[in-house]
Amino acid sequence: MIIRSKAPLRIGLAGGGTDVSPYSDLYGGAILNATIDLYAYATLEPLNNNCIEFVIDGTEQTLKLNSSKELELVSGFELFTGVYNRVVKQFNLSALSFRLTSYIEAPQGSGLGTSSTIVVSLLGAFVEWLKLPLGKYDIAHLAYEIERIDLKMAGGKQDQYAATFGGINFLEFFENDKVIVNPLQLKNEILFELETCLLLYFTATQRLSASIITEQVKNVNEKNEKSIDAMHNLKEQALQMKDALLRGELNKIGEILHFGWQNKKQMANSISNTNIDLIYTTALNNGASGGKISGAGGGGFMFFYCPMVTKLKVAKAIQNLGGNVQSFKFTQHGLTTWRI
Repeated sequence: MIIRSKAPLRIGLAGGGTDVSPYSDLYGGAILNATIDLYAYATLEPLNNNCIEFVIDGTEQTLKLNSSKELELVSGFELFTGVYNRVVKQFNLSALSFRLTSYIEAPQGSGLGTSSTIVVSLLGAFVEWLKLPLGKYDIAHLAYEIERIDLKMAGGKQDQYAATFGGINFLEFFENDKVIVNPLQLKNEILFELETCLLLYFTATQRLSASIITEQVKNVNEKNEKSIDAMHNLKEQALQMKDALLRGELNKIGEILHFGWQNKKQMANSISNTNIDLIYTTALNNGASGGKISGAGGGGFMFFYCPMVTKLKVAKAIQNLGGNVQSFKFTQHGLTTWRI
């Protein structure tokens, strides 16, 4: 028997950063994001040799351990061991024996929620194998706790819910880690037009989001008015984006993205840099009406809204700056598991 799972990556259309505590605890956060057809995969093969094997597919990275109820965290395999340790502890299981292989269709640190999506995919494989009594909210919240509490990785809450639920969602965040997922039921023509006009671009740089998020948290804790006001505006941007999509007012999308980008840069110093600013300005000069970086900032993927027939012109202009355009489509499915 082989267990498989996959979970989609996401682009954050609006409100990014307002899902991070303590802002979400103090003021409530709101994000609008959409999952796309790039995935994190996991394959779990039960073994009976009292060993555990973790494999990062497509690399030479493999970790072999003796079966145990708790594993030490090993550099490069923190997500694997973190998921295993929490599952065994929470469900009071005996030591397990298996091989767990993971693969992701985007570089880590690229701003598409890669780490959280890997955790959701790995966790999904265990849920399917062991028939754990977890619904979507349970899986997303458990994935969040594994990353943020068990592994102490800095970040927010949106990525785990996006990967688990899938689709285009308006997410609301409250104190005590309460999250409400509101799926947007958009007309097909709205989705098709949004896909047609959005250009996803990899800057060919990767970054560690932790330092940016740590600065963002520090700004909230220290009552930095400039940073907090920017987060308030980003929460408002998420509401504006939701209304524009539901009403089919796509002519406003670029303007809303631009409004958000100007505010996002006020949240922490390292969100943008000269290269990102050059890419953004070049895109706007060639027909894009707005855009933003996907994720915490500092590098990774950016995307732009290119109205009418400007997409190819924008693509040619920014590809000269050293990155690549990534084709994508929206997906309506979140975490999916099966066995063969």
